[in-house]
Amino acid sequence: MGGHGFFAGPSSVQANAQAGLPYADVPDELRTRIEDVLRHEPDHPEPDVSFSHSRWDRRPFGLRTFLIPHAGGLLVALLLVIAETGLLHVGPLLTQIGIDQGVLAGDISVLVAVALAYLGAVVLSTGASFLRTRFTGRLGERLVYDLRVRVFSHFQRQSLDFFTGEKSGVLMTRMTSDIEALTTLLQEGLVSFVVQGMTLIVITTYLLVLHPGLAIVCLLTVIPINVILTLWFRRVSHVGYLRVRDRIADVLSNLAESLAGIRVITAFGRRDHDVARHQRIIDDHLDANLYMGRAQALFGPGTESVGIIAQAVVLLVGGRMALRGEVTIGQLTAFLLFLTSFFAPVQTLVQLYNQYQQGNAAVLKLRDLLGTEPTVVERADAIDLPPITGRIQFDAVTFGYDADHLVLRDVDLVLEPGEVLAVVGPTGAGKSTLAKLVTRFHDPTFGHITIDGHDLRDVGITSLRRQLGVVPQEPFLFNGTIADNVAFARPDAPHDEVAEACRAVGLGSLLDRMPDGIDTPIHERGASLSAGERQLVALARAFLARPRVLVLDEATSNLDLQSESVIERALDQVLEGRTAILIAHRLATAMRADRVAVVDDGRIVEHGTHAELLTLDGQYAAMVKTWQRHASGGRSADRAGPR
Repeated sequence: MGGHGFFAGPSSVQANAQAGLPYADVPDELRTRIEDVLRHEPDHPEPDVSFSHSRWDRRPFGLRTFLIPHAGGLLVALLLVIAETGLLHVGPLLTQIGIDQGVLAGDISVLVAVALAYLGAVVLSTGASFLRTRFTGRLGERLVYDLRVRVFSHFQRQSLDFFTGEKSGVLMTRMTSDIEALTTLLQEGLVSFVVQGMTLIVITTYLLVLHPGLAIVCLLTVIPINVILTLWFRRVSHVGYLRVRDRIADVLSNLAESLAGIRVITAFGRRDHDVARHQRIIDDHLDANLYMGRAQALFGPGTESVGIIAQAVVLLVGGRMALRGEVTIGQLTAFLLFLTSFFAPVQTLVQLYNQYQQGNAAVLKLRDLLGTEPTVVERADAIDLPPITGRIQFDAVTFGYDADHLVLRDVDLVLEPGEVLAVVGPTGAGKSTLAKLVTRFHDPTFGHITIDGHDLRDVGITSLRRQLGVVPQEPFLFNGTIADNVAFARPDAPHDEVAEACRAVGLGSLLDRMPDGIDTPIHERGASLSAGERQLVALARAFLARPRVLVLDEATSNLDLQSESVIERALDQVLEGRTAILIAHRLATAMRADRVAVVDDGRIVEHGTHAELLTLDGQYAAMVKTWQRHASGGRSADRAGPR
């Protein structure tokens, strides 16, 4: 191994450099462009975050409940719409006056006055349209902003079982595709719906004023057929668009899974199988969209045909009335112009109704999501957990992820402040579940867990987890620098303190080789670091957080022996003076603890110090013998060398 220890051979840093990947940094040719963009980027103040584990809007999500808080802004938008619509459709009335009192009467002054009035109406309508578009655009963006924050906050509020029960791609769909469908409805659809609705009301009023008889003939021709078509389309599109939303969720879910598992797919030569699987899912999405396409192909042209028939009927009836002198040529011309304007909003409303149905399907999906209550809920009267010494007690704790399958049964356990407990046992025995209950990722089905005498259910979740540290088996690193990841739990920590925490756990040699030290960017999920380096970063994160209680869930189980030795030395620094629970698969980790608990079939079957359990010659002693046999076998194989 030379002098490199567990960093021997080409490190991940060197490999990335050879591949042209300088950590997670940007290529040099893009730096100037990015800096130019950042120079013109407006200042974004720190957001004022209001987040609660116990208090949030629990009303069923819907357009009405969502829009009511913005009623004042919506009223202003409505007034602007009324002004814009009224001014926009005075043209046919002015045309009637111009024909009857100007052209037929030979009065040029009337024509000039009508033309100036027409010009004034256009200018005022354009101004009202500008104000309405600007105002409603800002209002729509604010609504979407609030919705995105609300959905993301609801994700943060959920318990872990929510994320294990839902595919990540489905959750991404709720945050992206569903909100985009609702965004289109809020920013364009609702305003246009009001505009076109007001247009119909205004034009219908004008038609009735011009000639009630012709107006009634027109409306009786149009309304019954359109009502029948709309009711049919409503029923069909409700089912169809829910299918579309479900299928796009399947597409994104499969995409996310394939990208996350691309190494396994490549290693086993299953790319063709993965493509075929994705194609089948896309086929289902295509079928759902084709179903809606057929419905739209019937609904849109159907309503358009009704409009053409109505125009023909009015032209026939109105022409006969004009020949008999019952209406003037100006009235008939204005009526036909209004009628043309009448069916333009009808067609627009048809398209908007289609858009509304898409948005409504998204509303239903978001309603289901926002109506999901977290299984671990903070009580409204929860107290902030005061600074703790770290005494943990399990009192007759029973827990199951579902009611029919219990994972832990009647667990009684006490950890004194500063004590380190190793939990060992076969896979599936319930070791990691113990750790999840201490951190309140789940609540016991029966029994109680207390820290310093405080029942975990009675304290605020944030105040509890602020005094806990967790190092998982697979540490998760965020996109950013090493310093960003180490200071994740204490973002206000001084830079020197972050660097000290890194060196305390053994990251010094890695930082010395990096061009920017702890400010060196790393790839997403820490892909530019080795498994041992990622685990050390996670330990540095826990060390800097200064928790009173530390939980390590098999933190060394995926490492080779030399990497493990580095991690074990780092653990000495991290565990000092802290109450800790170590979920252990390896003997070295268990021997480091003050006491060992053996879990089997959801129960603690043995409990004591390493020496006491060896003397007992029970299950733990058998595990130790197995570990020693494997370790000696590994050393023999190392001495034998490669064959």
